[in-house]
Amino acid sequence: MNDVEKPVRSPCVHVCALDEQDVCIGCQRTAAEITRWGRMDNAERREVLQHCLERARAAGLLMTS
Repeated sequence: MNDVEKPVRSPCVHVCALDEQDVCIGCQRTAAEITRWGRMDNAERREVLQHCLERARAAGLLMTS
């Protein structure tokens, strides 16, 4: 059995444009997060994904329950 964890996938949706706050309008990552993604471990990637979710909600891009 293989115990190696697969890398967390990038949230990139190929809509790559930064807004005034340097946040991608497609994936909601900051420019710094996009640049560092390839060097992040899975724990850091999951943390970034949580921030992306929070940004999307704050921007009204996701419905909240």
